[in-house]
Amino acid sequence: MSGGKQSAAAVTAAEARRLGSTLVERIGNTPLLRLERAGREFAPVELFAKAEWCNPGGSVKDRAALSMIRAGERSGALVPGKTILDATSGNTGIAYAMLGAALGYAVKLCLPASASLERKRILHAFGAEVVITPGDEGSDGAIRRVRELYAADPERYFYPDQYSNPANWQAHYRTTAEEIWAQTEGRVTHFVAGLGTSGTFVGTARRLKERNPAIRCVSLQPEGPFHGLEGWKHMPSAIVPKIYEPALADENFEIRTEDAYYLAMRLAREEGLLLSPSAAAALAGSFRVAGSLPRGNRAVIVTVFPDAGDKYLSERFWEQEWL
Repeated sequence: MSGGKQSAAAVTAAEARRLGSTLVERIGNTPLLRLERAGREFAPVELFAKAEWCNPGGSVKDRAALSMIRAGERSGALVPGKTILDATSGNTGIAYAMLGAALGYAVKLCLPASASLERKRILHAFGAEVVITPGDEGSDGAIRRVRELYAADPERYFYPDQYSNPANWQAHYRTTAEEIWAQTEGRVTHFVAGLGTSGTFVGTARRLKERNPAIRCVSLQPEGPFHGLEGWKHMPSAIVPKIYEPALADENFEIRTEDAYYLAMRLAREEGLLLSPSAAAALAGSFRVAGSLPRGNRAVIVTVFPDAGDKYLSERFWEQEWL
């Protein structure tokens, strides 16, 4: 009798292992949300967004971070005992820190002082070592500091360099683009995304254009070098990522920070979606694309919401009356 109970327990445990998944396996395959109220003035255009906050680290950057770590392991550049070192505006750093904790690697990050308080606290919670760089220098200041640290002790670190590493955009080529294609059943007509490292845009646009060369791909960036869109780069004034390929964009729009703040508030009230400023900016760009189409034109516009707004609730713009 007791033997039968032990056998049943063993089967149950095996079944649990089969049905379960690791943290790493939960990265990707995020929902594609259809916006019902915001943007209804553009009907019959359909507006969709990938809800990337459903990744375990809370952002689209989980995809790239995992891809770069695995590429480092395959090449032998990342081995036990080395510390993962990179510059970040927050989300890639959080992904590194989460994966480092899960996979057994120490993580050291250079982060601008302007990064939100919530991002800094999350990095601390995951146990990452954080080097704060001047806020007014943005991600470029963090990049310069990381290069100094790596040059001083290259044997100590694995420096994936998210701004130059092809494994960044390849993550989106393999996953984000294929998910969009499948989730829209190949109906996607426009892809819209912001530029930071540019990995999301480059990888997704490249693969979607292979799927259907008629798909229009629109890149977005802040309207000037001083802005409130964390993670985004104003390319004319910034250190341009080596992986950036401007020729992939059929159009490039500049987005005002104030427009993103307004839409973040609007989406919270109209769609029940708490968006980050960069996600709201991506929607602003989608609205511009929709508004540029001939009246009555049918289109399926897909963008990426990089993360949710909960990591930005300490920002003052939430206290203003935008609506």
